[in-house]
Amino acid sequence: MYVVVCAAGVAGGVGELITQAQERHRDVGVIATPHGLGFLDTEAIETQTGYPIRSAWRTPGETRPLPPADAIAVAPATFNTINKWAAGISDTLALGILCEAYGMGIPTAALPYLNRAQAAHPAYHRSLERLREMGVLIGSYEPHRPKAGGGADRFRWREAIDLLEPRPTDRFRMS
Repeated sequence: MYVVVCAAGVAGGVGELITQAQERHRDVGVIATPHGLGFLDTEAIETQTGYPIRSAWRTPGETRPLPPADAIAVAPATFNTINKWAAGISDTLALGILCEAYGMGIPTAALPYLNRAQAAHPAYHRSLERLREMGVLIGSYEPHRPKAGGGADRFRWREAIDLLEPRPTDRFRMS
């Protein structure tokens, strides 16, 4: 499973999501947006997962440091990432992986984290609608007050794992 981490104040808590995924016997690799990387305790996450955090594309001939993903959780998913992803913009490794995940049929969940002013922008609602049409499972985070940050105590890391857990009806959807 990949966890894509964006630049947001709650990003430092991603270890909680990793722990919950590992408790459900998932192997976890972390992909950070370039700015998201600065919000993480790289050493702690790499120790916890056993893999390097990826943030940039590999060079030709470089080995793949992570196994292929069987699911992806985007947490926290920022306004910027949600809108670029829905528009098919692939200008970072994180967005490239998310854009390809759709075509590869990889189950993906996103836990938005943004403020109310950003959430009021019409592009955000269109982007969520597009992502849902693509089969992305969207979490239930309620945007926080602008310029207040916060919401870390309300950020539900476990929801990403719960959204990605197979449901009884999923086994009947085989092609």
